[in-house]
This record gives sequence, structure tokens and C-alpha cells, in this order.
Amino acid sequence: MSTEAQQVGRRVFIHTLGCQMNVYDSGKIHAQLQRDGYQSTADPREADLILVNTCSIRERAVDKMHSALGEYRRMKREGQPVVIGIAGCVAQERGEELLARYPDVDLVFGPDGVPHVQRLVAEASTGSRVLDTDFLDLENYPFVADVDPSTHGVSAFVTIQKGCDNKCTFCIVPATRGAEASRPHAEIVAEVRALVDRGVQEITLIGQNVNSYGLKVPGELTFAQLLYAVAEVPGVRRIRYTTSHPRDMGDDVVQAYRDLPALASHLHLPVQSGSNRVLRRMKRFYTRERFLEIVGKLREARPGMLLTTDVIVGFPGETDEDFEATMTLLEEADFVGSFSFKYSPRPGTPALKLEERDPVRPEVASARLTRFQERQRERSLALHRSLEGTEVDDVLVEGPSRHDEGVVCGRTSRHVMVNFPGDIGLVGQIVPVRITRGFTHSCRGERL
Repeated sequence: MSTEAQQVGRRVFIHTLGCQMNVYDSGKIHAQLQRDGYQSTADPREADLILVNTCSIRERAVDKMHSALGEYRRMKREGQPVVIGIAGCVAQERGEELLARYPDVDLVFGPDGVPHVQRLVAEASTGSRVLDTDFLDLENYPFVADVDPSTHGVSAFVTIQKGCDNKCTFCIVPATRGAEASRPHAEIVAEVRALVDRGVQEITLIGQNVNSYGLKVPGELTFAQLLYAVAEVPGVRRIRYTTSHPRDMGDDVVQAYRDLPALASHLHLPVQSGSNRVLRRMKRFYTRERFLEIVGKLREARPGMLLTTDVIVGFPGETDEDFEATMTLLEEADFVGSFSFKYSPRPGTPALKLEERDPVRPEVASARLTRFQERQRERSLALHRSLEGTEVDDVLVEGPSRHDEGVVCGRTSRHVMVNFPGDIGLVGQIVPVRITRGFTHSCRGERL
């Protein structure tokens, strides 16, 4: 390692777009670069290195990338001596194109470049333009063990796998993150222990399809067994996970909700559509009926569980009848929140051919999305208003309110956000609160 790279005082600014996996990857990048003397900065104008960690799941995220790059490249043209890099899924998908389009970008690397980001940055810092979009060997995939040095607070992500073997027709993830590989459970538990030592109490296990964890590795734990192993770590008070594919949700995971008090009473379970016809075209490999069966089992195992979901409207060929099936599923599954979007064509996905044959007019898709989101907001507001006057005894305080001085915020096991008067000394404690008012996205309360 060069003396220059070890100089104290170098600063890195990481602009993260997209999902929790990108947030986690950015933390791992920061952890490794710190070993070379880089300190994090919140101001790109102070940075010696700027990395944009990109997302390609929807066109809007790609647009944000181009906008951010325009700003950072302008700083460089105006004299700031900065190395600019593009990481993540767009980098994987369009690596050579990005280098050709942006001659002042020094480094482009995909998600599999994260484990050796120190080498890539060192090469780019010498004036060489660096492109790394090779997928690493799955047999011995080098998951990064370093804990993000900026980790603080009560909650943290821990990755348990990378990539995805599903072939959903709308999704570009298998092309940008590669085939699925499960992280050895001993590494996962070790990272959980390290985070607990830093004061973390709530662990969120993340992967593209956590339910398939370990299935390709002889002798590895199943996902359900991993939940039990994490729950046994002293100091872990709450466990969440995302993303869960209904296709692989097994009865052993349902049983974990009976056995593990630390497992949160909330689950994000993406359904994408309420129409069996659309689900087949998406290649989701479950039906509406199977999805509702899973929901029933989960709520039987954990009464009062709240569910959130993902929904795509305007998928190629979606009829009015198909959309109505999604609207009725919203009621039947009793979703209290959702991430809902219009179908976004992604390069190289099978759904592009479906769109060519059977597109949904943009104005129709927009109207459907508006209707779905309005009904979802009504349901979210109704849930929170139904809590008015009740007492909840499991609010894990996360930090100060971003809007009100003297107010702290926390979440219940059911993922209900509660803001109430209190001081910073409550962070990390689980406290009882009386709900005084419900809003669309959160509740107001008073400590008991």
C-alpha cells in the first residue's frame, strides 16, 4: 500500500441511491477505505474521492445518478482535485458506456467490486481509468467482514447473501448483482456480535431473497435456522429481514414467529400484483391464493402482525380486471403500507418483449397508481388512528425527531413509528408510550 494512500486526512463522499443493499454496500466501502486513511465527509466539496453508488431498478434512480454526476463533474472541472467513481448496479450494467459518456469519471465498478475497492481506488488515484464489472467466484465469495465505522444508533443491516437466482420478468437484479451466493452463517453471527458491541440492538438481515438462504450450500443453515442463531446472540432485542419472496416462505419460518420473541411483528412481503394472470407474466411462481394462505399462517403464528408490500401497476398486459384484483388484495391481505410504482422498463429484461406486444398506456398506469396509493394512505391513516388512546409497551427509541426539538422517535415491533416528548438519553431503551394521535405515516404519543 502506498504512503500516499495511507495519508491521514483524505476524505471520501459516498452518494447512495436505491435499496438497503446499496446502503449496506456503501458502509462496507467506507469501512475498507478507512484502512487507507480515508475519512467520511458529508460535503462533496471537501472530498478527495466521490463515489456514486447507483441503482438501476427504476429509471428515476438512473436519472438521479446522471444529475448527481453532473454536479460532481462540474466541481472537478472548476479545479477540485477529486477522483470520481460510479459503483453499483448501473455501473455493472453500463460500465463501458459510462466511461465513454463521462471522460472525467475515473472509476466504474459493479457490486462485486466492493470486496476489493481499496485496490480499485488506489489504481484510479494514479490517473488510470479503471473499469471492473467482473463477477467473482461464487464458491468462495469474499463477503466483507469490516463493520462500517460510521455505524451508530440502535439499528443496523447485515447482509446474508448476494445476487438472485429468480428470473422475475420485470427485474434487472440477476443481471447486475449476479447469481445468488449465501454468506457463511458464522460470518453473519460474528458481524451481529460486532454490531451489538457497538450498541446496536435491532438487526435487519438483508438479501435479494432471504428465504432461499443456504439452500445451495450443503450443510449450511436454512434461513429459519439462521433466525434462531441470530436470536441467540446476547444483546439482540429485535430481528427484521428483507426481502422475502413468497415463493420460498416455508413453514419453518412461520414457526419462528411462534418461538422467537425478538422476531419483529412486522413483515415486508412483496406481492407485486393481486392478479394470477399478471403474476404468471411476471414469473413470480405463486398465486394470489397461495399468497393469502401464507399471510394467514403468519398471522396465526403471530397475532397482530402488520404487513407491508411492493406493488407494480401498469405491468404489460394488465387489464382493468387485473388491477381490480390488486385493489381487492390490498383489502384482503390487510396491507398497512406499500411501495407502489408504475412498471418501469429495464434494459435486457424479458418484460420488454411483453411491453412491445401489450403495453399499458401511461395515463392509464398513472391513474391506477394514484388510486392505489390513495387507498393505501387511507388504510395507513385508519390503522394509526385506531391506535389513539391505546398503550404500546415496545417502542425502541432510535433517536431525536428530525422536526421537533425535545421529541424523540422510535418504532414498535410492528414497525409503527411513534414520536413523543423525551430526551436523547432514551435512545436504545424500549419504553411504554400512550398513542395520542395517528397520522398517515406515524403516531404521536406520550411516555408512560
